Amino acid sequence: MQHIVCYSGGHSSALVALDVAHRYGTKNLVLLNHDMHFSVEHADIKRFKREVAELLRVPITFANRRNATQDQFDVCVESGAFKVNNGQELCTARLKTEPFMEWLGANASQDDSTIYYGFDANEQDRIQRRAGIMGAQGWKTDYPLIWMERKHESTEALGIPRPCTYSVFKHGNCIGCLKAGWQHWYIVYCTRPDIWLKAKWAEDEIGHAIHWDGDQPVYLEDMEPKFAAMKAAGIPATEHIPHQRFWAQANKIVQINAIQESLPCECTHG
Repeated sequence: MQHIVCYSGGHSSALVALDVAHRYGTKNLVLLNHDMHFSVEHADIKRFKREVAELLRVPITFANRRNATQDQFDVCVESGAFKVNNGQELCTARLKTEPFMEWLGANASQDDSTIYYGFDANEQDRIQRRAGIMGAQGWKTDYPLIWMERKHESTEALGIPRPCTYSVFKHGNCIGCLKAGWQHWYIVYCTRPDIWLKAKWAEDEIGHAIHWDGDQPVYLEDMEPKFAAMKAAGIPATEHIPHQRFWAQANKIVQINAIQESLPCECTHG
């Protein structure tokens, strides 16, 4: 049996790798990763996934888009859209889903493989959706973070600190995630002006906004004076303030119709 861990570089996916290795050994363990461009995947995430793999003595297997120099904005501009026809973010489809399915088709057997995801007991909807999508294509999935008997709760206990990005973000998403809400993008505005500018470039090139508030597009350029006022007022750039409280603070400064709280990308698995 081939045990394929969706190994994102996030803490949850590392715990999945550790628990699968503990239960089944490492002989047939695959740590399958999409190695994102260094501009949007922090160097400390790359450090983290390397150290966990070295602890397990299992090499990381990469399933990447052929043009590895492209980030989420590049692939969207190349295709002239932020979403594909089914409504999925185009970056997820091009950078993750397509290379993932291509790798499975070439290297795995549906009869002799299980794919492991880092969704926990609080993500039952995501578990059901992922199990349904993959099951309809003939693939077996499992979710070690909901196993009754688990071995590992943190990588720190093994001497491996989780990525420093968790001090600000709650998930291991790309910085400038196209699925993220305004709280994430406020952090981008405050801490990564290079990514903010590239995202504005992508909106200009495509002619559409990344974000829609209800049925209205809202361009990043339109948010700049509001975010500047928030920053000047000392609103912390973090995802660790709960969504409602964060916007209650912000709306004392400016009025923003906050779109959904930032969620983990379907392919980051924590």
